Amino acid sequence: MAVLHRALFTWFVLLVFLILIVLRLDSRTNWNWFIVFIPLWVYDSILLIYVFFNMMSHWKNGHDRLSNSVQRKIWYLFAIILKLASQIMLCLKLQNPSIHVSTYYVLTPLWILLPLLIIDVFFTLVRGNNNSGCTFH
Repeated sequence: MAVLHRALFTWFVLLVFLILIVLRLDSRTNWNWFIVFIPLWVYDSILLIYVFFNMMSHWKNGHDRLSNSVQRKIWYLFAIILKLASQIMLCLKLQNPSIHVSTYYVLTPLWILLPLLIIDVFFTLVRGNNNSGCTFH
C-alpha cells in the first residue's frame, strides 16, 4: 500500500473514532466503550498483523535475526502492545466507574510509550541528519 493510502486510511480511522467518541460523550448513544474503540482495535490489529508478517518474511528470507530492521520491528510490536494495553485499561475504567483505579495507573502504558517514542524520533532524526552530511549551527 502506498504511503498516501496508508495516511488516508489512518485519518479515516481517526475520523470514525472521533465521531463515535462525540456520539458517546454527547449521550446520543449508550454504547459500551469497547464498541466506541472498535476503529482503533481494527487499526491496531492490522498493524500487528502487518509487522508480524513482515518480520516472518524477513526471517524466512534468511536475513540476520538481530539486524537493525528486525530490532526496529520488535520495537514497533512493543509500541503497539503498549498502546493496546492503554486502550484496554482506559475502556475498562470508562465502562466501570465503580472500579476505583487511579487514572495515573490507567495511563501508565501510554506514559511509558510517549517518552520512548520521543527518544526514538530524536535519535532517528539525528541519525538521518548525520547521514546527509548536515550539521547543526
